[in-house]
Amino acid sequence: MAAQDSALRRADRVGFAASFLCAIHCALFPILLALLPAFGLNLGGWIDLDQAFVVFATLLGATTLTLGWRRHRAFRAWALLLPGLALVWAGSFSQLHDHTIGHALVMTIGGLLLAGAHLLNLRLTHAHRVG
Repeated sequence: MAAQDSALRRADRVGFAASFLCAIHCALFPILLALLPAFGLNLGGWIDLDQAFVVFATLLGATTLTLGWRRHRAFRAWALLLPGLALVWAGSFSQLHDHTIGHALVMTIGGLLLAGAHLLNLRLTHAHRVG
């Protein structure tokens, strides 16, 4: 059981870090896109990499929160994960996927909610293990 707890904590930490970095990326990416032509650079087809990250974030979030819920039986982390996933899916797979400021705002808020869900799940799991 200790190995499973360690793996869950590690997965939640990865999820938190990745989601937080995603939020930073989404907040700063429009600025980067505006600056790249000034340096003679072009991103080409790499702009839609966020769609692959959303699928990965969904799988990681659902897995870690399910395993965490099995230990602590609290749904509070899901209350952050589900709206966060809804926002990042809408930002990546709907008409919001136009890389405007609206897209950046939706993706940033969604990424922060995902990071918060992983952090809360990590704390709930730790409190359950200690308590």
